[in-house]
Amino acid sequence: MGVSTASPEKGISVVTIDFPPVNALPVGGWYDLADAVRAAGRDPEIRCVVLAARGRGFNAGVDIKELQRDTGHEALIGANRGCYEAFAAVYECEVPVVAAVHGFCLGGGIGLVGNADAIVASDDATFGLPELDRGALGAATHLSRLVPQHLMRALYYTSRTVGAAELMAHGSVWRVVPHGELTEAALELAREIARKDGRLIRLAKAAINGIDPVDVRRSYRFEQGFTFEAGLSGTAARVRDTFGKEEELNEGEKADERGAGRG
Repeated sequence: MGVSTASPEKGISVVTIDFPPVNALPVGGWYDLADAVRAAGRDPEIRCVVLAARGRGFNAGVDIKELQRDTGHEALIGANRGCYEAFAAVYECEVPVVAAVHGFCLGGGIGLVGNADAIVASDDATFGLPELDRGALGAATHLSRLVPQHLMRALYYTSRTVGAAELMAHGSVWRVVPHGELTEAALELAREIARKDGRLIRLAKAAINGIDPVDVRRSYRFEQGFTFEAGLSGTAARVRDTFGKEEELNEGEKADERGAGRG
């Protein structure tokens, strides 16, 4: 459990997220992820990093229960800074990063894949920002890198998700494959990248980042200010508490249905 790094093939490093049950990362997990991605990119033998995950989905964002347990603002500050570091680590990784996405990719997951260089997804992958339902804001910066502006706004305001096939139609997903073929598909792209000259691929990454029309670090930091304002005002806690009660209610309804089915 946690963040692990492996090098299954020459020139490729695979950084894997594993925080059961839904890969909602605690504060420390975001920093661990940032450290792992940066370390992989610094390795002179590595020419491509694959960012993957185990379990039911790629990433469910911040661990909301950790925020709810905190009576002050330390967890919120930690989550803000941890996400910022992890997203920046993916963007600033010295070599290209290929995100291998399965299942749900929500909240902080959008921050990660939006800053990746390429995305390979399984046909069960869904992407979205349920932030307004969770008492948070942010990562519109990264969703804007995946879908057109007006679609981004509609998805953000409604907390709806989109499937991998739709993102592929918008050009932000490289390839969509059956779930069981995801790892090989991501490695296939990574192999092609890793065949390039190591020095040149690093120069290419730096050059492409340098011509980005939006400074993703500054843009996301601006968004985070509003997240913190929502936290200080009490709005975030009120919405998060509602979210928790809705989860309990849904679980109760499911339990009732299972009980009725046994009757």
